[in-house]
Amino acid sequence: MAVNLSPLAGAGSQFFDDSGNPLTGGLLYSYAAGTTTPAATYTSNTGSVLNSNPIVLDSAGRPTSQIWLTNFNSYKFVLQNSALVQIWSMDNISAIRSGGTQSYQTATSGQTVFTGLSYTTSNNSMQVFVNGLKKVITLQYIETNSTTITFLSGLTLNDIVEFVQ
Repeated sequence: MAVNLSPLAGAGSQFFDDSGNPLTGGLLYSYAAGTTTPAATYTSNTGSVLNSNPIVLDSAGRPTSQIWLTNFNSYKFVLQNSALVQIWSMDNISAIRSGGTQSYQTATSGQTVFTGLSYTTSNNSMQVFVNGLKKVITLQYIETNSTTITFLSGLTLNDIVEFVQ
């Protein structure tokens, strides 16, 4: 299944109440756009594990996993506090689509080198994400050559590395 990150709460977003406090135990519901029909969201780029609906926010007001949306679908999100009082509703939200070729690789423990890519070096056309978080060239990785990216520190077992050209 093709999924991409949610622009609303894709990776590490934090939600707050109207007083600026983290929305501890908040509830984030997902629906098909313009309806109250529940719509599935996923915990990773594989699209194989569903998030709960609603997604229950942790003590810091964050989802406990990433939120990935099915490509080409539009969603409505409704945020409530733990007392079921609605904070806001946002409609017609779609996944963040990448502009080019994508590939994914799952890291082994301590892995730094990723090969089998094909891109143009030194023109800032490659974007690299680890578990949905964008990495910065020269600070976190280097373009070794047109088929290899090398991270400056080892990754964790099962990190999902996304390459977008």
